[in-house]
Amino acid sequence: MEFGLFVQGYVPAQRAQADPEAEHHALMEETEYVIQADKSGFKYAWASEHHFLEEYSHLSANDVYLGYLAHATDRIHLGSGIFNPLPQVNHPAKVAEKVAMLDHLSGGRFEFGSGRGAGSHEILGFIPGVTDMNYTKEIWEETIAEFPKMWLQDEYQGFQGKFWQLPPRKVLPKPYGKSHPAMWYAAGSPSSYAMAAKKGLGVLGFSVQKVADMEWVVDSYKSAIKEAEPIGDFVNDNVMVTSTAICAETHEKAVEIAVGGGLNYLQSLLFRYHDTFPRPEGIPEWPELLPEYSTEIIELLIAEELMICGDPDEVFRQCKRWEQAGADQLSFGLPIGVSSEDTLNTIRLIGEHVIPKIDTDPVHRTTRFRQSSGA
Repeated sequence: MEFGLFVQGYVPAQRAQADPEAEHHALMEETEYVIQADKSGFKYAWASEHHFLEEYSHLSANDVYLGYLAHATDRIHLGSGIFNPLPQVNHPAKVAEKVAMLDHLSGGRFEFGSGRGAGSHEILGFIPGVTDMNYTKEIWEETIAEFPKMWLQDEYQGFQGKFWQLPPRKVLPKPYGKSHPAMWYAAGSPSSYAMAAKKGLGVLGFSVQKVADMEWVVDSYKSAIKEAEPIGDFVNDNVMVTSTAICAETHEKAVEIAVGGGLNYLQSLLFRYHDTFPRPEGIPEWPELLPEYSTEIIELLIAEELMICGDPDEVFRQCKRWEQAGADQLSFGLPIGVSSEDTLNTIRLIGEHVIPKIDTDPVHRTTRFRQSSGA
């Protein structure tokens, strides 16, 4: 199993009220987290693209952000988590250009994750009047298979679809080196896993909440991908899942950090905006919040495998559970409610004590897929 980091520009109201430059500080701190992850042996860093989601995510122009990180890092793979290719949000030709440019700037380290937006608040900002959020699925389905053609055809044959059109044009630049970057899909529901597998796409599993939910979801993906008809140049047989992670020198210190991290607020915001995600029992409707997390609640979340938290040995055992459940990559969300110092310490400790025991192959899985391409 490989390891990643997920950043999104989280700026909760409490922080903004206390710091007039909270937004700037949050974005710069998350940049430092990725740079430290690169040094600590993490293989992936994923940057969100969200729009209009106050507090939850202020990282909207992630292509700009990833361009900076391409220069600021040396080895870590940089992924769009996601680029939104709906033509009402970003014209597909411009998305293809951004992907190829980032592939060059990173020296072949870019990963193309796509998706359909976070939920009704975001989608209705670009497509007013939509009453069924599944409407975006048809748009995404029409678009996604065109990207490999834009990258691999000398002159793209052009497209005349229901939602967008493009005459024959040379889409430039072409990706760096062989083939094209690995392609992923952000899955918001279990049914999306099998759909992604059939297209040969890796899955960014932001919807999986606990280890116990992982096994049957991965099983459905792994079964479906055996029959994949890849839209791209190769099959990206790969499932990434996310979890909150806090690691400290002692269990007691890690729990103390978690209690003060405002995790209840982040979780409440997640379901405020991601209203297309399955809502677990007990999650209240916004603006009602989950109760603040006490020591007892944090211990319960750890016991129920709903978060990774503890000393390095505990975190290692918790990560092994995700590996045993079938995850190909475990990516950590690091809440801004936790201090920058404690977050950087989490990254360092995981890099020193956990990653070397689990991820023993120096070559990224996606790099192997790309090198095996016939392109």
